[in-house]
Amino acid sequence: MANRDFDIALYGATGFTGRLAAQYLAAGAATTKIKWAIAGRDKAKLKTLRDQLGNKPSLIVADIADREAVEAMASRTKVLLNTAGPFALYGTPVVDACVAARTHYADITGETVWIRGLIDRHHERAAKDGTRIIPCCGFDSVPSDLGTFLVARHMQRTLGVSCHEVKAYFRMAGGFNGGTIASGMAMHESGDIERGRDPFLLNPGHRHSKKQVERNRDPSGVAYDKDIGAWVGPFMMGQINTRVVRRSAALFGQWGEPYGKEFRYQEYSRFGGALGGAKAALVTGVMAGFGLAMSGSFTRAAMKKVLPKPGEGPSEKAMDSGWFDCVLIGTAEDGRQVRGRIRHKGDPGNRATVRFLCESGLALALDTKRLPGGLKRGGILTPATGLGDVLAERLQGAGTTIEIGG
Repeated sequence: MANRDFDIALYGATGFTGRLAAQYLAAGAATTKIKWAIAGRDKAKLKTLRDQLGNKPSLIVADIADREAVEAMASRTKVLLNTAGPFALYGTPVVDACVAARTHYADITGETVWIRGLIDRHHERAAKDGTRIIPCCGFDSVPSDLGTFLVARHMQRTLGVSCHEVKAYFRMAGGFNGGTIASGMAMHESGDIERGRDPFLLNPGHRHSKKQVERNRDPSGVAYDKDIGAWVGPFMMGQINTRVVRRSAALFGQWGEPYGKEFRYQEYSRFGGALGGAKAALVTGVMAGFGLAMSGSFTRAAMKKVLPKPGEGPSEKAMDSGWFDCVLIGTAEDGRQVRGRIRHKGDPGNRATVRFLCESGLALALDTKRLPGGLKRGGILTPATGLGDVLAERLQGAGTTIEIGG
């Protein structure tokens, strides 16, 4: 990778999330001294975007249908960041090219069935070559995955005990962009939503007992959780994040660095106050209704007419007023607990996602020797297994609150 033209190339740069990521990278390019490029299929849109940026990147024109152009793009950069979804429709040629060129890769997908396909297709070769392919580097699934990693490792390093379980509890406010909605629609249309219900979908080996599967089913109802002292219900991203965290735990176990024997992870939305139970029931009901509407072809068609379309998203004001708060509670094998917290000011699906993705890319480009596992680690990885403490340090430096062990 020593003679690449760029440290980072951002593919899908003219989409809604891509434009925000380009602005983020441009703001930091002067201090990080990175050589970078924005990439996409429309040269005119790329030029317009470059004219709007303070730090002028190079341009790469690559239509996803042009295999040679995509391969050339991947071969020119050390790291390729991808925001062009739905990834099951548009992402595979980009990852194929990165694996072939030994180019590190990160994206913001939450499409777990697609990721399962990448594991089956590329994990062995990428692991052999030391190429880090890291999906889910946005709000899906950095807080869950990185937070669990930090809690489990703190427990091991500080208390000297293994981690039995981590539970994450989310509160958030924010909006959706059209790309996220399009990805959700595509997953329902393809049937990937149903295939994604396997709680160990992303685990290596993919063999688990009926008892293990039952113990790790996604929560469907509301309950009072004594550990957090609040009412909880299903978290809207739980079916994605839990699979990623479990893959991290399984990979670390394969490498002789396990969180703990029979480690378990689950996550929830949490609701406080006197009306917490009622709020939990209402939100859970609304989520169930939305999922039911997404599953029907007629209702999906109607929703497409009113929901944001690809390239559209919340206003600047709305994104600035958004936030999320994730509390993690880890329980050791001897019953002791460790708490962690990750907070971010700014819309989770847009402001936080962009920060997480771009800092992941900068970690891959600039901190390669410090990444977990050293230079030889590769494969279809997760934020925890591929970036670990380095990403945590970067996010804290960028303004994300991360508190572990308090």
